[in-house]
Amino acid sequence: MKIAHINMFYLPTFGGVEQVMYELARRQVKEGHEVHIFCCDSDKNQRLEKKEEILEGVHIHRLPYWMRLSLNTFVWPSLIWKLKGDFDIIHTHVSGHDYILFAGIISKIRKFKHIHTTHCPWTDASFRPFILRPFLFLNNLFFNRLSYNFIDKIIAITPWEEDILRKFTNEEKIKIIPNGVDSILFKRIKNNKFKKKNKINEKKLVLFFGRLNPTKGPEKLAQAAINLSKNRKDIAFVWVGPDEGKAEELQNLIKNHKNMKYLGSIRGKEKIAEMYQAADVYVLPSYREGLPLTLFEAMASGLPIVASPVNGVPFEMKEGENGFFSDYGDIDSLERNILKILDNPKLAKEISKKNIQKSKNFDWDKIYKKYMKEYKLLLNPEQ
Repeated sequence: MKIAHINMFYLPTFGGVEQVMYELARRQVKEGHEVHIFCCDSDKNQRLEKKEEILEGVHIHRLPYWMRLSLNTFVWPSLIWKLKGDFDIIHTHVSGHDYILFAGIISKIRKFKHIHTTHCPWTDASFRPFILRPFLFLNNLFFNRLSYNFIDKIIAITPWEEDILRKFTNEEKIKIIPNGVDSILFKRIKNNKFKKKNKINEKKLVLFFGRLNPTKGPEKLAQAAINLSKNRKDIAFVWVGPDEGKAEELQNLIKNHKNMKYLGSIRGKEKIAEMYQAADVYVLPSYREGLPLTLFEAMASGLPIVASPVNGVPFEMKEGENGFFSDYGDIDSLERNILKILDNPKLAKEISKKNIQKSKNFDWDKIYKKYMKEYKLLLNPEQ
Protein backbone atom coordinates (compact mmCIF):
# COMPACT_ATOMS: atom_id res chain seq x y z
CA MET A 1 0.00 0.00 0.00
CA LYS A 2 0.92 3.63 -0.41
CA ILE A 3 -0.16 5.46 2.75
CA ALA A 4 -0.26 9.15 3.72
CA HIS A 5 -0.59 10.21 7.37
CA ILE A 6 -1.68 13.83 7.84
CA ASN A 7 -1.51 15.79 11.08
CA MET A 8 -0.58 19.23 12.38
CA PHE A 9 2.81 17.96 13.69
CA TYR A 10 5.21 15.05 13.54
CA LEU A 11 8.61 14.32 15.03
CA PRO A 12 10.49 16.01 16.64
CA THR A 13 7.27 17.31 18.22
CA PHE A 14 6.50 15.46 21.45
CA GLY A 15 2.94 14.27 22.03
CA GLY A 16 0.56 11.33 22.06
CA VAL A 17 -0.75 11.90 18.53
CA GLU A 18 2.73 12.10 17.08
CA GLN A 19 3.67 8.91 18.94
CA VAL A 20 0.64 7.07 17.52
CA MET A 21 1.62 8.14 14.00
CA TYR A 22 5.20 7.04 14.58
CA GLU A 23 4.18 3.61 15.89
CA LEU A 24 1.88 3.01 12.92
CA ALA A 25 4.23 4.41 10.28
CA ARG A 26 7.34 2.48 11.29
CA ARG A 27 5.42 -0.80 11.41
CA GLN A 28 3.89 -0.07 8.02
CA VAL A 29 7.34 0.54 6.53
CA LYS A 30 8.60 -2.68 8.12
CA GLU A 31 5.79 -4.55 6.36
CA GLY A 32 6.85 -3.09 3.02
CA HIS A 33 4.36 -0.26 2.61
CA GLU A 34 5.35 3.16 1.26
CA VAL A 35 4.56 5.70 3.97
CA HIS A 36 4.43 9.50 3.79
CA ILE A 37 3.81 12.05 6.55
CA PHE A 38 2.34 15.48 5.72
CA CYS A 39 2.46 18.09 8.50
CA CYS A 40 3.22 21.78 9.00
CA ASP A 41 6.81 23.00 9.32
CA SER A 42 6.67 23.81 13.05
CA ASP A 43 7.49 21.88 16.21
CA LYS A 44 5.15 24.24 18.15
CA ASN A 45 8.10 26.42 19.20
CA GLN A 46 9.90 27.28 15.98
CA ARG A 47 9.74 26.86 12.23
CA LEU A 48 11.72 23.81 11.12
CA GLU A 49 14.29 24.33 8.38
CA LYS A 50 14.29 20.80 7.01
CA LYS A 51 11.12 20.45 4.93
CA GLU A 52 11.77 17.07 3.31
CA GLU A 53 13.50 14.07 4.84
CA ILE A 54 13.28 10.32 5.29
CA LEU A 55 13.34 8.98 8.86
CA GLU A 56 13.32 5.20 9.45
CA GLY A 57 12.01 4.76 5.91
CA VAL A 58 9.14 7.24 6.35
CA HIS A 59 8.94 10.13 3.85
CA ILE A 60 8.25 13.35 5.78
CA HIS A 61 6.89 16.46 4.08
CA ARG A 62 6.75 19.58 6.29
CA LEU A 63 4.64 22.21 4.61
CA PRO A 64 5.09 25.94 5.38
CA TYR A 65 2.36 27.31 7.62
CA TRP A 66 0.77 30.66 6.79
CA MET A 67 -0.37 31.70 10.26
CA ARG A 68 -0.51 30.51 13.83
CA LEU A 69 -3.73 30.68 15.85
CA SER A 70 -2.54 29.00 19.07
CA LEU A 71 0.17 26.73 20.45
CA ASN A 72 -1.33 23.71 18.68
CA THR A 73 -3.18 25.28 15.75
CA PHE A 74 -1.49 26.38 12.54
CA VAL A 75 -2.94 27.15 9.11
CA TRP A 76 -1.13 25.47 6.20
CA PRO A 77 -3.44 25.22 3.15
CA SER A 78 -0.57 24.22 0.85
CA LEU A 79 -1.60 20.63 1.60
CA ILE A 80 -4.20 21.14 -1.14
CA TRP A 81 -1.55 21.30 -3.87
CA LYS A 82 1.32 19.53 -2.11
CA LEU A 83 -0.48 16.23 -1.52
CA LYS A 84 0.89 14.70 -4.69
CA GLY A 85 0.96 11.10 -5.85
CA ASP A 86 -1.53 8.27 -5.89
CA PHE A 87 -2.26 6.90 -2.44
CA ASP A 88 -4.28 3.87 -1.44
CA ILE A 89 -5.03 5.25 2.03
CA ILE A 90 -5.03 8.75 3.47
CA HIS A 91 -5.02 8.65 7.27
CA THR A 92 -5.77 11.97 8.98
CA HIS A 93 -5.36 12.64 12.70
CA VAL A 94 -7.15 14.93 15.23
CA SER A 95 -10.66 16.16 14.47
CA GLY A 96 -11.57 19.82 14.08
CA HIS A 97 -8.85 21.04 11.72
CA ASP A 98 -9.10 22.33 8.16
CA TYR A 99 -6.68 19.74 6.75
CA ILE A 100 -9.27 17.03 7.53
CA LEU A 101 -11.65 18.63 5.03
CA PHE A 102 -8.88 19.31 2.49
CA ALA A 103 -7.74 15.67 2.65
CA GLY A 104 -11.32 14.44 2.44
CA ILE A 105 -12.13 16.42 -0.69
CA ILE A 106 -8.87 15.33 -2.34
CA SER A 107 -9.55 11.69 -1.45
CA LYS A 108 -12.99 11.81 -3.07
CA ILE A 109 -11.73 13.51 -6.23
CA ARG A 110 -8.76 11.18 -6.63
CA LYS A 111 -10.47 8.01 -5.37
CA PHE A 112 -8.30 7.44 -2.28
CA LYS A 113 -9.73 5.79 0.82
CA HIS A 114 -9.83 8.15 3.81
CA ILE A 115 -9.51 6.92 7.40
CA HIS A 116 -9.51 9.36 10.30
CA THR A 117 -8.50 9.00 13.96
CA THR A 118 -10.21 11.58 16.15
CA HIS A 119 -7.75 11.46 19.09
CA CYS A 120 -10.62 12.65 21.30
CA PRO A 121 -10.27 16.47 21.08
CA TRP A 122 -13.75 17.11 22.48
CA THR A 123 -13.85 19.51 25.39
CA ASP A 124 -15.36 22.84 26.39
CA ALA A 125 -13.63 26.14 25.64
CA SER A 126 -12.31 26.74 29.18
CA PHE A 127 -8.65 26.31 28.28
CA ARG A 128 -8.88 27.43 24.67
CA PRO A 129 -7.47 30.77 23.46
CA PHE A 130 -10.19 33.31 22.71
CA ILE A 131 -9.13 33.45 19.07
CA LEU A 132 -10.08 29.78 18.67
CA ARG A 133 -13.49 29.86 20.35
CA PRO A 134 -15.45 31.05 17.30
CA PHE A 135 -13.83 28.25 15.27
CA LEU A 136 -14.83 25.69 17.92
CA PHE A 137 -18.41 26.92 17.74
CA LEU A 138 -18.41 26.59 13.96
CA ASN A 139 -16.78 23.16 14.24
CA ASN A 140 -19.59 21.86 16.39
CA LEU A 141 -22.24 23.61 14.31
CA PHE A 142 -21.34 22.31 10.86
CA PHE A 143 -17.60 21.90 10.06
CA ASN A 144 -17.21 18.43 11.60
CA ARG A 145 -20.37 17.22 9.81
CA LEU A 146 -19.01 18.52 6.53
CA SER A 147 -15.54 17.02 7.04
CA TYR A 148 -16.91 13.65 8.15
CA ASN A 149 -18.94 13.35 4.94
CA PHE A 150 -15.63 12.87 3.13
CA ILE A 151 -14.29 10.20 5.51
CA ASP A 152 -14.74 6.47 4.89
CA LYS A 153 -13.88 5.22 8.40
CA ILE A 154 -13.67 7.11 11.69
CA ILE A 155 -11.53 5.70 14.49
CA ALA A 156 -12.46 6.74 18.01
CA ILE A 157 -9.86 5.98 20.67
CA THR A 158 -12.40 5.51 23.47
CA PRO A 159 -16.12 4.57 23.73
CA TRP A 160 -16.64 7.91 25.48
CA GLU A 161 -16.56 9.55 22.04
CA GLU A 162 -19.40 7.54 20.49
CA ASP A 163 -22.29 9.80 21.53
CA ILE A 164 -20.43 12.86 20.26
CA LEU A 165 -19.53 11.27 16.94
CA ARG A 166 -23.13 10.20 16.28
CA LYS A 167 -24.00 13.90 16.05
CA PHE A 168 -21.67 14.27 13.09
CA THR A 169 -21.74 10.96 11.21
CA ASN A 170 -23.35 7.57 10.73
CA GLU A 171 -22.72 4.97 13.39
CA GLU A 172 -21.62 2.45 10.75
CA LYS A 173 -18.54 4.57 10.04
CA ILE A 174 -17.31 4.48 13.65
CA LYS A 175 -14.77 1.97 14.95
CA ILE A 176 -13.09 2.06 18.36
CA ILE A 177 -9.35 1.35 18.49
CA PRO A 178 -7.51 2.46 21.64
CA ASN A 179 -3.97 3.75 21.87
CA GLY A 180 -1.13 1.33 22.47
CA VAL A 181 1.98 0.74 24.51
CA ASP A 182 5.48 -0.23 23.40
CA SER A 183 6.63 -3.71 24.39
CA ILE A 184 9.90 -2.33 25.79
CA LEU A 185 7.94 -1.14 28.82
CA PHE A 186 7.17 -4.74 29.80
CA LYS A 187 10.90 -5.47 30.20
CA ARG A 188 12.50 -4.74 33.56
CA ILE A 189 15.48 -2.39 33.49
CA LYS A 190 18.42 -3.91 35.33
CA ASN A 191 20.50 -1.61 37.50
CA ASN A 192 18.07 1.30 37.15
CA LYS A 193 20.04 4.54 37.55
CA PHE A 194 17.25 7.07 37.04
CA LYS A 195 17.26 8.26 40.65
CA LYS A 196 21.02 8.39 40.85
CA LYS A 197 21.40 10.31 37.58
CA ASN A 198 18.85 12.88 38.72
CA LYS A 199 20.09 13.11 42.31
CA ILE A 200 16.89 11.77 43.84
CA ASN A 201 17.59 10.46 47.33
CA GLU A 202 14.06 9.98 48.67
CA LYS A 203 12.74 6.43 49.15
CA LYS A 204 9.51 6.98 47.18
CA LEU A 205 8.96 8.67 43.81
CA VAL A 206 5.74 10.18 42.46
CA LEU A 207 5.80 10.83 38.70
CA PHE A 208 4.08 13.25 36.32
CA PHE A 209 4.92 12.51 32.68
CA GLY A 210 3.34 14.49 29.87
CA ARG A 211 3.11 17.89 28.24
CA LEU A 212 3.11 20.74 30.76
CA ASN A 213 -0.10 22.04 29.28
CA PRO A 214 -2.86 23.86 31.25
CA THR A 215 -5.26 20.96 30.63
CA LYS A 216 -2.83 18.46 32.17
CA GLY A 217 -2.81 20.03 35.65
CA PRO A 218 0.90 19.71 36.56
CA GLU A 219 0.50 22.56 39.06
CA LYS A 220 -2.26 20.61 40.84
CA LEU A 221 0.19 17.85 41.64
CA ALA A 222 2.69 20.49 42.81
CA GLN A 223 0.14 21.89 45.25
CA ALA A 224 -0.50 18.40 46.64
CA ALA A 225 3.24 17.70 46.78
CA ILE A 226 3.92 20.84 48.81
CA ASN A 227 1.24 19.88 51.32
CA LEU A 228 2.47 16.30 51.62
CA SER A 229 6.08 17.41 52.05
CA LYS A 230 5.24 19.30 55.21
CA ASN A 231 5.02 15.96 57.03
CA ARG A 232 6.77 13.53 54.70
CA LYS A 233 10.45 13.78 53.82
CA ASP A 234 10.67 10.39 52.10
CA ILE A 235 8.75 11.25 48.92
CA ALA A 236 10.23 12.75 45.75
CA PHE A 237 8.02 14.38 43.12
CA VAL A 238 9.21 14.52 39.52
CA TRP A 239 7.70 16.20 36.46
CA VAL A 240 8.88 15.17 32.98
CA GLY A 241 7.71 16.63 29.68
CA PRO A 242 7.93 19.62 27.33
CA ASP A 243 6.66 23.03 28.38
CA GLU A 244 3.34 24.07 26.87
CA GLY A 245 2.63 26.99 29.14
CA LYS A 246 2.92 25.63 32.69
CA ALA A 247 6.64 25.10 33.29
CA GLU A 248 7.30 28.56 34.76
CA GLU A 249 4.38 28.30 37.18
CA LEU A 250 5.47 24.80 38.18
CA GLN A 251 9.08 25.83 38.73
CA ASN A 252 8.01 28.79 40.86
CA LEU A 253 5.90 26.48 43.02
CA ILE A 254 8.60 23.85 43.59
CA LYS A 255 11.80 25.96 43.58
CA ASN A 256 12.24 25.87 47.36
CA HIS A 257 11.63 22.13 47.68
CA LYS A 258 14.66 19.88 47.22
CA ASN A 259 12.47 16.79 46.87
CA MET A 260 10.76 18.20 43.75
CA LYS A 261 12.29 18.35 40.28
CA TYR A 262 11.21 19.36 36.80
CA LEU A 263 13.44 17.49 34.36
CA GLY A 264 12.13 18.80 31.05
CA SER A 265 11.71 16.32 28.20
CA ILE A 266 13.14 12.82 28.13
CA ARG A 267 13.59 11.13 24.75
CA GLY A 268 14.36 7.53 23.94
CA LYS A 269 12.27 4.48 24.80
CA GLU A 270 14.89 2.95 27.10
CA LYS A 271 15.17 6.18 29.10
CA ILE A 272 11.40 6.48 29.36
CA ALA A 273 11.11 2.86 30.53
CA GLU A 274 13.80 3.54 33.13
CA MET A 275 11.91 6.64 34.30
CA TYR A 276 8.63 4.79 34.76
CA GLN A 277 10.23 1.87 36.55
CA ALA A 278 12.00 4.13 39.03
CA ALA A 279 8.65 5.55 40.16
CA ASP A 280 6.13 4.24 42.69
CA VAL A 281 3.00 6.14 41.57
CA TYR A 282 1.97 7.78 38.32
CA VAL A 283 -0.28 10.84 38.64
CA LEU A 284 -2.49 12.16 35.83
CA PRO A 285 -4.29 15.19 37.34
CA SER A 286 -5.85 16.41 34.08
CA TYR A 287 -8.83 18.63 33.35
CA ARG A 288 -9.44 16.64 30.18
CA GLU A 289 -7.92 13.64 28.40
CA GLY A 290 -8.72 11.54 25.38
CA LEU A 291 -7.11 8.22 26.11
CA PRO A 292 -3.52 9.09 27.03
CA LEU A 293 -0.68 6.82 25.99
CA THR A 294 0.84 7.40 29.40
CA LEU A 295 -2.05 5.60 31.08
CA PHE A 296 -1.11 2.32 29.40
CA GLU A 297 2.62 3.01 29.66
CA ALA A 298 2.29 3.44 33.42
CA MET A 299 0.26 0.22 33.62
CA ALA A 300 2.83 -1.70 31.57
CA SER A 301 5.51 -0.42 33.95
CA GLY A 302 3.58 -1.78 36.91
CA LEU A 303 2.70 1.61 38.34
CA PRO A 304 -0.47 2.25 40.35
CA ILE A 305 -2.21 5.35 39.00
CA VAL A 306 -3.93 8.37 40.48
CA ALA A 307 -5.94 10.07 37.73
CA SER A 308 -8.81 12.42 37.05
CA PRO A 309 -11.90 10.41 35.97
CA VAL A 310 -12.30 12.37 32.74
CA ASN A 311 -13.31 11.48 29.17
CA GLY A 312 -11.84 8.13 28.17
CA VAL A 313 -9.88 7.40 31.34
CA PRO A 314 -12.69 5.68 33.35
CA PHE A 315 -13.34 3.34 30.43
CA GLU A 316 -9.89 1.76 30.84
CA MET A 317 -9.12 2.34 34.52
CA LYS A 318 -11.17 1.00 37.44
CA GLU A 319 -11.19 2.51 40.92
CA GLY A 320 -9.24 0.36 43.37
CA GLU A 321 -8.17 -2.10 40.66
CA ASN A 322 -5.79 0.01 38.57
CA GLY A 323 -5.40 2.90 41.00
CA PHE A 324 -7.64 5.67 42.32
CA PHE A 325 -9.57 8.62 40.97
CA SER A 326 -9.24 12.23 42.13
CA ASP A 327 -11.38 14.91 40.54
CA TYR A 328 -9.51 17.69 38.76
CA GLY A 329 -8.41 20.30 41.29
CA ASP A 330 -9.28 18.20 44.34
CA ILE A 331 -5.93 18.57 46.08
CA ASP A 332 -7.02 16.78 49.27
CA SER A 333 -8.08 13.75 47.25
CA LEU A 334 -4.78 13.73 45.35
CA GLU A 335 -2.90 13.71 48.64
CA ARG A 336 -5.02 10.91 50.15
CA ASN A 337 -4.77 8.68 47.10
CA ILE A 338 -1.02 9.12 46.70
CA LEU A 339 -0.50 8.15 50.35
CA LYS A 340 -3.00 5.29 50.06
CA ILE A 341 -0.67 3.70 47.51
CA LEU A 342 2.69 4.64 49.02
CA ASP A 343 1.75 3.52 52.54
CA ASN A 344 0.20 0.20 51.50
CA PRO A 345 2.88 -1.93 49.80
CA LYS A 346 0.59 -4.96 49.57
CA LEU A 347 -2.14 -2.95 47.84
CA ALA A 348 0.41 -1.33 45.52
CA LYS A 349 1.77 -4.75 44.55
CA GLU A 350 -1.71 -6.09 43.78
CA ILE A 351 -2.50 -3.09 41.60
CA SER A 352 0.88 -3.38 39.88
CA LYS A 353 0.19 -7.00 38.86
CA LYS A 354 -3.26 -6.14 37.54
CA ASN A 355 -1.94 -3.18 35.55
CA ILE A 356 0.83 -5.18 33.90
CA GLN A 357 -1.67 -7.86 32.91
CA LYS A 358 -4.23 -5.37 31.59
CA SER A 359 -1.68 -3.41 29.57
CA LYS A 360 -0.75 -6.49 27.52
CA ASN A 361 -4.06 -6.06 25.69
CA PHE A 362 -2.74 -2.74 24.39
CA ASP A 363 0.61 -3.87 22.99
CA TRP A 364 1.26 -1.73 19.91
CA ASP A 365 1.65 -4.80 17.73
CA LYS A 366 -1.94 -5.79 18.55
CA ILE A 367 -3.28 -2.27 18.05
CA TYR A 368 -1.43 -2.01 14.75
CA LYS A 369 -3.12 -5.17 13.43
CA LYS A 370 -6.52 -3.64 14.23
CA TYR A 371 -5.68 -0.55 12.20
CA MET A 372 -4.38 -2.56 9.26
CA LYS A 373 -7.54 -4.67 9.28
CA GLU A 374 -9.56 -1.47 8.78
CA TYR A 375 -7.23 -0.36 5.97
CA LYS A 376 -7.70 -3.67 4.16
CA LEU A 377 -11.48 -3.64 4.62
CA LEU A 378 -11.64 -0.19 3.03
CA LEU A 379 -9.64 -1.38 0.03
CA ASN A 380 -11.36 -4.79 -0.21
CA PRO A 381 -14.85 -4.58 1.38
CA GLU A 382 -15.72 -8.13 0.31
CA GLN A 383 -12.99 -9.70 2.46
